[in-house]
Amino acid sequence: MYKMSNNPTSKFQDVPWKHRFFSSMIGFAVNFSGRSDGTINRYIMNLFDFKAPPSQQPFDGVKTSDTVVDATRNLYFRLFLPSLNQDDDVPDIVYFHGGGFAYLSASSIPCDDFCRRLCKKTGAVIVSVNYRLAPEHKYPSQYDDGFDCFIAGDSAGGNLAHHVAVKACEYGLRNVKLIGLIAIQPFFGGEERTESETRIVDAPMISVKGTDWLWKAFLPEGSDRNHPACNVFGPKSVDDISRLKFPATMVVVGGFDPMHDWQIRYYEGLKKCGKEACLIAYPHAFHTF
Repeated sequence: MYKMSNNPTSKFQDVPWKHRFFSSMIGFAVNFSGRSDGTINRYIMNLFDFKAPPSQQPFDGVKTSDTVVDATRNLYFRLFLPSLNQDDDVPDIVYFHGGGFAYLSASSIPCDDFCRRLCKKTGAVIVSVNYRLAPEHKYPSQYDDGFDCFIAGDSAGGNLAHHVAVKACEYGLRNVKLIGLIAIQPFFGGEERTESETRIVDAPMISVKGTDWLWKAFLPEGSDRNHPACNVFGPKSVDDISRLKFPATMVVVGGFDPMHDWQIRYYEGLKKCGKEACLIAYPHAFHTF
């Protein structure tokens, strides 16, 4: 049977010195920043709550970057990516930092260090959410920040993300608010052969012959590539997203991707429906770069 130690100090000595140092500093700051009226002296707290900047260059085998969701709420997430190449799909972990709902942030050194070690040990992509803090923002602010989310996907996942977003908007989910969609080289198509499909014939990873096969394997028996699952703004489209609160969308395209033109049409279709969309192009990138 598991027994708790009677000497927590001795156990604490086994913790790495860096973690012990920052934990002690945070503990000191928490004790001295809390006021008797229930407020927090953020100036004192910030003196001891050291921050770690994002690191685009691999540090200890992990790269990090910050993405702002809502600057007015200081709502952002820090993304932790293992720098080693992964042959297989890797899991995603959405992480909410501790601090009694009132302290710390996604960039606080203890939180950053934990997520970095978790990413390195598991090989998973870690999404660390920076949410609003109490007492300035009371319940349910933190829960609201946790449920305001992005949906993202690349290639077929980008296609899936679009259709999931449409369904979520149609169903009007009460506890999930889609605030953004990231479609990285989304997998769309149609019966027409586009200029990029006829021009880019020797691209790595994917070919028009290969995409035709995949659509045939995916679509219902007897369907052609103008099926709305494939050609979302085509002649057989059934979803009018102009009537929906469709999330702002980022579309990422590559210049050496045979599906480039379909991805551009997707972006243009969103704009025609009156939706917020931005296009990010990498002229020399191939599919799934």
